[in-house]
Amino acid sequence: MDQRTGTIGDAPHSALSGHAPARRTGQEAGRQVVSLSVFRFDGLASRLWAFGQMGLARRPLSRTPGIGFAKLMGTGSGLNFDPWPNFGVWAILATWPDAATARAAMDRGVFRRFRARAAEQFTVYLAPIHSTGRWSGFAPFEAARSESPPAPLAVLTRASVKPRHARAFWRKVPAINAQIGAAPAMLFRMGMGEVPWLHQVTFSIWQSAEAMRAFAYRGDGHRTAIADARAGDWFTEELFARFAVISHDGTWEGRDSLA
Repeated sequence: MDQRTGTIGDAPHSALSGHAPARRTGQEAGRQVVSLSVFRFDGLASRLWAFGQMGLARRPLSRTPGIGFAKLMGTGSGLNFDPWPNFGVWAILATWPDAATARAAMDRGVFRRFRARAAEQFTVYLAPIHSTGRWSGFAPFEAARSESPPAPLAVLTRASVKPRHARAFWRKVPAINAQIGAAPAMLFRMGMGEVPWLHQVTFSIWQSAEAMRAFAYRGDGHRTAIADARAGDWFTEELFARFAVISHDGTWEGRDSLA
């Protein structure tokens, strides 16, 4: 396991423009399931425990039966996408060979311990339908073709920001957050990261593909930020993926966002 990133495996960190091919996870396209679990911890003792697990849980997580690519991540403190860490909310993303293996894993090992300590948890199970780019040198999501856009639709983006461009990157965030606040078709959102300010992940669930496209391409905040990032070569590595939502369990902020 890479102790810097939490990746299970020894894939090299490489830029999209590099010549080394992205490594695959070895799971069969069309069957792979991705789980994203978020946990909220109340109280100082529980939060300190969760913070420590970002290092201590990596090896046990890698030994979870059936697990492929996996990440332990912190989250932002704001309602949308925020650079300041939220020490009360943590996330685990993982790939699995099938849905049964993914669900079984939630009742054992690291996942069971996180659930036992958390005041609230939400897990969504996803089927990849499109993925491009790399994450710590991997192409982690084995996407299957989709005949029609699913509803709801989940979207994940991940970028490694070059340190010299971090200030410019975060200056774009307030405009994006304002656009998110005006997007009622977004059912769930979470800003996450492996390294604060530099390795950033966004995850969102939309009522439809059309609603997602309206946000991504018609609003000024997001569209301008993407254009500036491309023109300025802000990232060493990036990934964009879309998923069909298979199922979910738990609540977030006291409610079922996907009901």
